[in-house]
Amino acid sequence: MTIYLGADHRGFALKEKLKQLLMNEAYDVVDLGAQTLVPTDDYPDYALAVAEAVGKNPDVDRGILICGSGFGVNIAANKLRGIRAVLPMSSDHAYVARHDDDANILALAADFTDGATVQKIVKTFLSTPFDREERYLRRVEKISKLES
Repeated sequence: MTIYLGADHRGFALKEKLKQLLMNEAYDVVDLGAQTLVPTDDYPDYALAVAEAVGKNPDVDRGILICGSGFGVNIAANKLRGIRAVLPMSSDHAYVARHDDDANILALAADFTDGATVQKIVKTFLSTPFDREERYLRRVEKISKLES
């Protein structure tokens, strides 16, 4: 699994912390920006880069996107086919997103989520497998059909 990271200026500091944490955990991490703090950048640019990368291998790779509210990157990433981006507020919420809905991109709200909660959410998101039970498969397939 490759983890693609992206964040605008409001999520930049959190992205840098998460990048180090993930690399220390021996994850394969690709930082798609911002590479430096750019106060005038726009979150859709990073959401597109991460969603395109995850979209090449959506059943294996994962993305983490960060902006101030989390909403912007979440909305933008979900515009691409094969992407199921979510904005969980707790590790339990992240568990359900992976287990039931096979979410492949995690959106985070840098301005509204403390560091300890973020770490729990990320750990849960990356470690929870999709339960391939028929009802979950059926629902994810229905979502995919909406993209046609």
